[in-house]
Amino acid sequence: MLSLFILLLERVGLIILIAYLLMNVPYFKKVMTKREKGSTQLQLLLIFGLFAVISNFTGVEIKNNQIISSEIFYKLSEDTSLANTRILIISVAGLVGGPYVGIGIGIISGLSRYFMGGEAAYTYIISSVIVGIIAGYFGHKSIRENRYPTIVQGIIIGAALEMIQMFCIILFSLDKAASIELVQFIALPMISINSLGSAIFLSIIISTLQQEERMRAVQTHDVLAVANQTLPYFRAGLTQESATEAATIIRDLLKLSAVSITNKTDILAHVGAGSDHHVPQKKIITDLSKDVIKLGEVKEAHSKEAIGCTHPNCPLDGAIVIPLYAENQIAGTLKFYFTDNRKMTYVERQLAEGLGNIFSSQIELGRAETQSKLLKEAEIKSLQAQVNPHFFFNAINTISALIRMDSERARELLLSLSHFFRSNLQGARTPTITVEKELQQVHAYLALEQARFPDRFNIQFDVDDNCLQEYVPPFLIQILVENAIKHAFSNRKKGNDIDVRVRKAHCLYIEVKDNGFGISADKRKLIGQSLVYSESGTGSALENLNKRLVGLFGEKAKLQFETSVTGTRFYSELPLKGGQ
Repeated sequence: MLSLFILLLERVGLIILIAYLLMNVPYFKKVMTKREKGSTQLQLLLIFGLFAVISNFTGVEIKNNQIISSEIFYKLSEDTSLANTRILIISVAGLVGGPYVGIGIGIISGLSRYFMGGEAAYTYIISSVIVGIIAGYFGHKSIRENRYPTIVQGIIIGAALEMIQMFCIILFSLDKAASIELVQFIALPMISINSLGSAIFLSIIISTLQQEERMRAVQTHDVLAVANQTLPYFRAGLTQESATEAATIIRDLLKLSAVSITNKTDILAHVGAGSDHHVPQKKIITDLSKDVIKLGEVKEAHSKEAIGCTHPNCPLDGAIVIPLYAENQIAGTLKFYFTDNRKMTYVERQLAEGLGNIFSSQIELGRAETQSKLLKEAEIKSLQAQVNPHFFFNAINTISALIRMDSERARELLLSLSHFFRSNLQGARTPTITVEKELQQVHAYLALEQARFPDRFNIQFDVDDNCLQEYVPPFLIQILVENAIKHAFSNRKKGNDIDVRVRKAHCLYIEVKDNGFGISADKRKLIGQSLVYSESGTGSALENLNKRLVGLFGEKAKLQFETSVTGTRFYSELPLKGGQ
């Protein structure tokens, strides 16, 4: 019995080794985070199906309660049995992939074992399918709860499923006496191996994904820290002074060998290794940087020669070069340098690309601020004033709180924040945008608000597809939705509904309706006409919005509303293709 345990342990070791190697492949790690998808389950069927066949072929041949051989088998004689790790594979497949994967692997494994022959081979088809169904049931529960079974659950379930296998051998075998003897010989080793193997298999998956989550959390934290500290410098524009300060912060926080920032023609800053000859105020000479500026694509260099530096003592051995944009045009480059190119991992590239997007937004923000000082139109100046700094800080605090609890959600909200402010900046430079872009802005704003106040608001959109390319003033719908969220419901925590409706007939009809407490009688005449002071604001957003509507489209487009104690409806009727 001890010999059988050791032989089976060797087989489990092979499978665990393959599992460990797979979980260190970035593609497979990504697959394991999306188990509910059909494409993922198909891939899991192929992988675990291969494991199942291997587990059958590498089993231990048993005859008369004696180990006959532990060689690789393709066919067994009628009076022999096979002890293997088949149930372990089916158990883990079901726990990881759910019912379809569990049952599929049960069928594959059972058929593979049946065609190998041996005593009462049909029994193993039955037991394999039963085990696949049960394992798949527990896997379905874990997928629905967006988690993996715990290691303790893996031990218990693995042992229980192997016991079911033993029960099936006795129940479905024609020779009860022989089957009982067989079970007495193989039960303890196989139950122990299956429970132990399931625990190890799950621990590899769980620990690898947890490590990935921790890395993402650290990465998100680093991005926020760098973005926060470099914000005033990138907003000042791409100058030698601002670029030097920003490059120093980036190098220190991210522990890089060197950081360089350029505009489209010149090196503005180089901080770190190689600064004795990578000097600011020089023209860009490397083909690497020129290609990034020309093509707008991220480039990597994995050697000194690939970087293009001709200095004989240059310590730089690798680089990641990211394009920086402003107003959809390349404004320059950001370069991460490494003295050891082995440190250029996939994580560093993703971090660099993410920071490149944020820095581009910051540069664009700085340019927009510069332009706003030159604008004379009162409407545009009023619109710029709507970008509330408190909203920005609240969003950053929400994202920071989510970093360690749900790093993936934090990353999504960071992108929503970037999209929200980019849309604000673009809206400040154009009198109208399409309904489709306005709705994208609204969804970005709602993602951030609902992260702060989960389940407090129910927002429904009823938008005709033929309205998406019509033109509206920037922030028309967003301001109305934001107004409802801030003012309509007082301190009510649930049952707060907001309906957004866009229709097209002789005009473009836009409506935002809530089921709040209505507008008090003393404020109704002032809404949209002048400031309305309250505990939660001044009403300047609605005043500015109404002025822009009338200025762009005439009195017929002015903001209108109906209100009662059961809610408020704001609406406007705009001429079709008003912005073209």
